Amino acid sequence: MNSRKKVPMRKCVATGEMRPKKELVRIVRSKEGEVSIDLTGKKSGRGAYLSKEKEAIQLAKKRNILSKQLETAVDDAIYDELNELIEKENRLS
Repeated sequence: MNSRKKVPMRKCVATGEMRPKKELVRIVRSKEGEVSIDLTGKKSGRGAYLSKEKEAIQLAKKRNILSKQLETAVDDAIYDELNELIEKENRLS
């Protein structure tokens, strides 16, 4: 039998490339319309995945991709939070 686990793949909404779920960050819109960053990947609500790269975040902000995917307005603070998260991860690795 094949003992290797299947790696869950997700598509980045900005770049359109398929990547392992762990390489992406999930942004969620709850039923109340609140947009937040889901680091666990388990929050309920409509989700969209973004690559953990500055270019992908800038592209998503410029083209308003997250707002379209989540069908609600996305505050600039979310993009700032995403940039901070990526900078922290880059410093740690």
